[in-house]
Amino acid sequence: QAKYLAQIILVGAQVVGRAFARALRQEFAASRAAADARGRSERPQSAAASRIAGISLQEAQQILNVSNLNAEEIQKNYNHLFKVNDKSVGGSFYLQSKVVRAKERLDEELRIQAQSDKEKEWKAKT
Repeated sequence: QAKYLAQIILVGAQVVGRAFARALRQEFAASRAAADARGRSERPQSAAASRIAGISLQEAQQILNVSNLNAEEIQKNYNHLFKVNDKSVGGSFYLQSKVVRAKERLDEELRIQAQSDKEKEWKAKT
């Protein structure tokens, strides 16, 4: 009987292992498809900035509560959220770091837009 019990446990472990491996492959494929779709929806430079910063433009806008890329509004909201989430006043270091990353991402997007505008200006002159 111990032999049968060991066989049942072994077969059960194999079934669970295969199911776990299959689920892991499916999750990896879904994650890759979502990343590819997100990359196609953004401009190439913007998508690269999202990968580097680890945060998408939309997420950064949500964190700093800005709907358009206005440098003054971004800075104002950043200053407020950074102060509110300061650990010395009972805030969260995690949230504060998310605010910093969001500001960095939006600053990078502003830089990309300024560069793009300069290139358009230059092409219009030539």
